[in-house]
Amino acid sequence: MEKMKIKERVNWPVTILLLLGLITVAFPLYMTIVIALKKPSEMTNSISGILSLPSYLSLDNFAEAMRVTDFWHSLGNSVFITLVTVVLSILIHSLLGYAIGRNKKSKFYKFIYFYVVSGMFVPFAILMMPVVKQTAQMGLANRAGVIILYVVFYMPMNVLLYSGYLTNIPLALEEAACVDGASTWKTYWKIVFPIMKPMHATVAVLTALGTWNDVMTPLVIMSGSGSGNTLPLAQLNFQTQFGTNYNLAFASYLLALLPILIFYLICQKHILNGVVNGAVK
Repeated sequence: MEKMKIKERVNWPVTILLLLGLITVAFPLYMTIVIALKKPSEMTNSISGILSLPSYLSLDNFAEAMRVTDFWHSLGNSVFITLVTVVLSILIHSLLGYAIGRNKKSKFYKFIYFYVVSGMFVPFAILMMPVVKQTAQMGLANRAGVIILYVVFYMPMNVLLYSGYLTNIPLALEEAACVDGASTWKTYWKIVFPIMKPMHATVAVLTALGTWNDVMTPLVIMSGSGSGNTLPLAQLNFQTQFGTNYNLAFASYLLALLPILIFYLICQKHILNGVVNGAVK
């Protein structure tokens, strides 16, 4: 008896949307790579000249971009700020999310929860001038001040994710640890914190992306402090010093993209699980 063949139907609306999404992502990336590999003399005003492949592959633009932006020093500043921000965010925000998530029936913790989460609706433009003045007066117009501000700015989103994710962790695990004589502090670090690994990865990636690509906060806080530039700040030089020389600018953008892309690829398997479960209220 022949097996009946099931004819699969193509969902064309979804397929077309996926193709459009792919083009939207792939085309700018193609443009960035092509322009970064070209010489300024190969750039013409015609569309075909911009879209065409370079006559030969050369990494001269990357070497020059690294020299102009003081790449290794700027990279070190960006890595340091991002890494410290991510570590502090995971430690502090997970603790606060745990305290709120396990005590949401309490009016006090419910108020704290809504108070913290409401910070997502406050734009940085409103806080910019007071924050700049306060950090200068407190001697925090440097990398330490930027890190503290990032930890505060990402607290609402991260606490929302952590407190939501805790609903997927059975309370029976903590009760069993309590029966065995474990304190709340030990229960959290030995049982709850390791279980929240998918959410740690999600928080790490979201926080790292925002911190790595941010220009405004380091620009207004560290300007004139002598702390050195982050990569996004160093890339601002291309807008004035080189004018229309997009070749060096795009080469620098690709260099800045690589570290955060590698970090995302390492954590990607945990991200979807963390986001989905963290959305549960």
